[in-house]
Amino acid sequence: MSENTCSGDHLGHLCVLASAARFEEIKTLTKEPKFICFNCGRVADKETNLCNPMPLD
Repeated sequence: MSENTCSGDHLGHLCVLASAARFEEIKTLTKEPKFICFNCGRVADKETNLCNPMPLD
């Protein structure tokens, strides 16, 4: 893991959604993950939903 950084609109990131218990929304954003967050290890379909994204492939 690298240094914790955040790019973009943090309000749409999975870490914020999880802390607000918005799990149904998280399910829709993680159906076909293509990115992983260096900060928390969560995966998402789009890099815009992660603080520090990196492609999975």
